[in-house]
Amino acid sequence: MNRQGLTFNSRKALMNNIGESAGTEIANLISEMASEIDELRRTKVSVTKIVPGAEELQHSQSQARI
Repeated sequence: MNRQGLTFNSRKALMNNIGESAGTEIANLISEMASEIDELRRTKVSVTKIVPGAEELQHSQSQARI
């Protein structure tokens, strides 16, 4: 999918198989989800752990819960 949403043929297949109203609703939902995913990808940041030994601390805390 080069653009947001579904192709005309995909929309048409949805509408023919499950009805026009439901097909339109699902196609619009998919389009909104694709837009949201693109936004999340654009605004994604890398998280760098700055506390030395943070992994060991998390591991020991999870072991204590068990």
